[in-house]
Amino acid sequence: MPDNLPQAALPYKVMAVYKFADLPDAAAIQPVLTQFCCVRAIKGTLILAPEGINGTVAGTPEAIDALHAFLLEDPLWASRLDGAEIKFSGAAEMPFLRMKVRLKHEIVTLRAPEANPSQTVGTYVAPADWNSLIERDDVVLVDTRNDYEVGLGTFKGALDPATATFTEFTDYVATHLDPARDKKVAMFCTGGIRCEKASSYLLSQGFAEVFHLKGGILAYLETVPEQDSRFEGECFVFDDRVAVGHGLAQGEATLCRACRHPLTPADRADPRFSEGVACPHCADDTAKHAAAAERQKQIELARQRGTAHLGDEAAEAARRAKQRKRDQAEQSRLRNNRG
Repeated sequence: MPDNLPQAALPYKVMAVYKFADLPDAAAIQPVLTQFCCVRAIKGTLILAPEGINGTVAGTPEAIDALHAFLLEDPLWASRLDGAEIKFSGAAEMPFLRMKVRLKHEIVTLRAPEANPSQTVGTYVAPADWNSLIERDDVVLVDTRNDYEVGLGTFKGALDPATATFTEFTDYVATHLDPARDKKVAMFCTGGIRCEKASSYLLSQGFAEVFHLKGGILAYLETVPEQDSRFEGECFVFDDRVAVGHGLAQGEATLCRACRHPLTPADRADPRFSEGVACPHCADDTAKHAAAAERQKQIELARQRGTAHLGDEAAEAARRAKQRKRDQAEQSRLRNNRG
């Protein structure tokens, strides 16, 4: 199916959702959400924690619309999820293999209990007002995402904390930012959740004015005209689309099969890139290359025979088929239980 169709015309609808909210009953909500999603063949991951909900799921437009209504209307939690940050986009193929509703201690792991967005958070900035804020000379602009995400695209002039995980962000703040010097700090992330928690953390550390992009890069790319955009590159997303661009259209980035690092067209044009074997980010990892090279060899031989390679395409197809059977069995079990 062509991937340049309008978002509304694509067969799958993708919903990203998060809300910092008081959910001490997360364990009781988990099976209810799991059942609702599995019956409708929705796939993806939702994370529940005492501090709220976070995740991305996909399904038919009808199924995702039903889940959207369920999250905001069910009396068990609707009042607590009121105002949840929700973003929709489209996909030509189902971007997830299975449905998972996970229980965790935090919906975004920072390991800094002093950061509590339900109580204290920075100033939200709408995408339409973001450009005028970040162009000010007295504003320090910080990308709160991890290094491999920043590598695909970021706002012009943004500081890169070069973190491998979000938990390292507190160390970055301690060593690179100063509340006495950095009077105004603006932060952004993919969908708004990390920078919302980061803003709460900075306020707890004595920073006076902290701003964050409401809805994150995804909201910005969706609503700000491309000719006015200050975002350069593509935005990494955690599903099979790999990245999206303006209008939330699927981007050009792919993943290295050897190290799983996102690759730009420039990465794939690098002399160190070898399809299925290595990329500029793992070029020095010879042990990983040997395994990847053997896998790629088997893929090519399978293609010459006109068959699929069990270590790659066929394995993916097998996983999808197995998951479909599990979904069907789960739906049948739930229907029987209701009967």
